[in-house]
Amino acid sequence: MPNTKSAERRMRSNERKRLQNRSVASRLRGVEKDFRASLTGGKKDEAAKSLRAAISGLDKAVKSGVIHRRTADRKKSRLTVALNALK
Repeated sequence: MPNTKSAERRMRSNERKRLQNRSVASRLRGVEKDFRASLTGGKKDEAAKSLRAAISGLDKAVKSGVIHRRTADRKKSRLTVALNALK
């Protein structure tokens, strides 16, 4: 348990941030899963739409500091390569 008032405030703040980051990360996993599902289904148009949503989500996660910029770049690259392999 925190010993000072500032540590107590910090603990509350960290919990709020943790929940927000977890929500964003969960949304990212869902978007990526949707993309992979449309990819395996062979639906090119739907996969392209899902790719745009995934890239947007990754960029927003980077902007809010949930994931590192290079992690997002790597994921975007791999998703794009997977889509291009389908075409």
